[in-house]
This record gives sequence, structure tokens and C-alpha cells, in this order.
Amino acid sequence: MTVLEARNLTKRFGGLVAVSGVHLRVDAGELLGLFGPNGAGKTTLFNLISGTLRPDEGEVVFYGEPITHLPPHARARRGIARTFQVVQAFGELTVLENVLTALAHRALTGWLPLGRYDAPVRRRAAMELLERVGLASRAGERAKNLPLGLLKRLEVARSLALQPKLLLLDEPLGGLNLRESEQLLEVLLALRGQTTMVLVEHNVRMALPVCDRAVAMDAGRVIAEGRPEDVRRHPQVIEAYLGEGEDA
Repeated sequence: MTVLEARNLTKRFGGLVAVSGVHLRVDAGELLGLFGPNGAGKTTLFNLISGTLRPDEGEVVFYGEPITHLPPHARARRGIARTFQVVQAFGELTVLENVLTALAHRALTGWLPLGRYDAPVRRRAAMELLERVGLASRAGERAKNLPLGLLKRLEVARSLALQPKLLLLDEPLGGLNLRESEQLLEVLLALRGQTTMVLVEHNVRMALPVCDRAVAMDAGRVIAEGRPEDVRRHPQVIEAYLGEGEDA
């Protein structure tokens, strides 16, 4: 089943065409990797999908229904959740309270049946989410005291609290060291098949192997799509990365 389609999406900023005629398909249960060098248009495409930006041309279709006209909060209620490059946790709240906040939002917007408004039930649900991302032992710690690698995992937990039908992950490995990157990728691997995900990432070497399928962008256009190993070897992908001094 196709969860999301981007059809001929185009976004201009003055004379700059940040995204140009992009077609993208995301299937249920897959982890799709969206790769490209800096300035390729990856985050702009994410913003078009999540509703932060409106396209100049094209449309976004979610489970067969056009959602291009919907604002970000309406798309979130449809089941599209996302993380951001810069993590913005509630620093003074505990790790557990950060996830409880997301669960409470679902309750306040009517996403939970009445029987699940109960606070102890939400607490158990929050602890289960923290267990999934490896943060259960840090539940009582204030979020501001967590290192970046754990904050990124907390961001994933908060997004999962919304029970998304599609999870958009915007450069989750950004700023992480090798070990932190490996740990976060292990979390995503555990979610693969259960949660449909699109992973935007600059670090091809680390992230590409965990993806079911890959799409590469450069200068606002899709330049390669298919199996991860084929995309990595694609001549245009190699050229795009070598142009900024990084091996794809």
C-alpha cells in the first residue's frame, strides 16, 4: 500500500528553485532514505510534505487523499509526525514528562478513547516508548542534562507517542559521533516494518545500509532511486558527493 506520494513538487525562493518537479512514493512499513549533499533540497521537500511550506506546483497525497491544502497541525492529526534537525525538548521537564506531554496532546485532541485518558495508563505508555528507544533508565532525568545522542532518541519517542502513520526524520545523525549514530540507527532498525519512515540524511555511509529503498537528490532534483547499493554506486550520486569533498 502506498502511504505517501509527492507528485511533481516544485518550490521556488525567488530565482532559486529549491525543489524541482520531484516525484516520491513511500510504501507502508518501509524505511525510505532520502539522501543528498548540502543544498540538495532534502529539508525543503520535507517541509513541503509536512506542510511547513506550500509548493508552487504539484501536490502531496496521503493514503490516496490530497493534503496539499492542509496546514501542518492538520497533517499531524492525519498521522504525519516529524523530527527536526535541531532538537527542542522541554529542558526543565524530565524525559518521562516530555513523552507524557505528547501523549496528553493526543488526549486533548480527541485521539484517545475515553478509557485511555487515565494518567497511569499514559504513564505506562510513555515508559513503553522510552523502553523502545533505550531511555527507560533515564526517565526521571531532566531533558536538559541529556547529551545530544540521547536527546535525538527522546525526539523519536515523542514522535512515536503520536502513533504516526508516517514518521519523517530530518537528519537525525547530525552532530552525533560514531557511537551515538550507531545507537540511534539501532533504534530505527527496531522500528522498521512497524512504522513507515522517511529518513533525510547527509551521512550516506552510516544511514544508507539501514534503508529498504533510497532516493538521492541534487540541486532540487531526484537523480537516483532504487536499492540502496545501486543508488550509492550511481554515477550522478558519486559526482554530487565528490563535488563537496565527501565519498558517497
